[in-house]
Amino acid sequence: MTETGGAVVHLYMIVRALALAASLAATPALAADWRPLDPENTLLIDTTKGRVVIELRPELAPQGVARVKRLARDGLYHGLQFHRVIDGFVAQTGNPNHRDGGVSALPDLPPEFTARLEPGLAAIVNERSDSRDGFAGAVPIQTVSADEAARSTDRRLRAWGAYCPGVVGLGRQADPGSANSEFFIMRGAARRLDHEYTVIGRVVSGQPAVMALAVGEPPKVPDLMLKVQIAADLAIEARPRIEIADPAGAPFRDAVSRARARGAGFSICDVEIPVRTF
Repeated sequence: MTETGGAVVHLYMIVRALALAASLAATPALAADWRPLDPENTLLIDTTKGRVVIELRPELAPQGVARVKRLARDGLYHGLQFHRVIDGFVAQTGNPNHRDGGVSALPDLPPEFTARLEPGLAAIVNERSDSRDGFAGAVPIQTVSADEAARSTDRRLRAWGAYCPGVVGLGRQADPGSANSEFFIMRGAARRLDHEYTVIGRVVSGQPAVMALAVGEPPKVPDLMLKVQIAADLAIEARPRIEIADPAGAPFRDAVSRARARGAGFSICDVEIPVRTF
């Protein structure tokens, strides 16, 4: 090999080494941009229009989340209809009699319209004088103002779910404490439901299936929940491989920036949390 050739090879090896070092240095930061779903709090709904994956957030409604998980494991939801589907509003299901008022054999639940979040659980993205907007996981929330939060003696943050598209809430009758087995998935934003219905999670994959459900009260030919499962109950290889943008990472910050570009019309419901699948 000539001296010139040796120099070229040496330079090539240096470039490769630098590239490898840069790649290894970048990998942890890239991985930190994303977080996996918790299998124990991932609800899988296989519908006649496709699979819907919901991230459950027990810190917002521990009893509501526990109830839906129990009924899913008991098999109560298998084969139930989406008996009330309204354009721009909700897709409602979970009633054993396939209409409003049908409930499980379990007792009704108390309202969980607001929560007290531990420090660090809320990712705040918007500040106002009287309140703040943010996320608990993938679920959009609204919280008390920074000044009011500072007065909290236990440092917990009072927050409530924001009814944006994809948010999942518990249905009920007129009595605030009458939630039982019914739940609904938002097909549009309806912030008037905030503080009025318990939020248990949000769709992170499969919202197009929710939007494709047959419309009606009831629909002429209702779509069904064919099977409802908790991801933790499946073999690891059968679980959906989904990751959500972490609030500390660039994909999340970019999503918020894009929503803010709306200017004065900015709403927490405009923020689309990035999701990636494998």
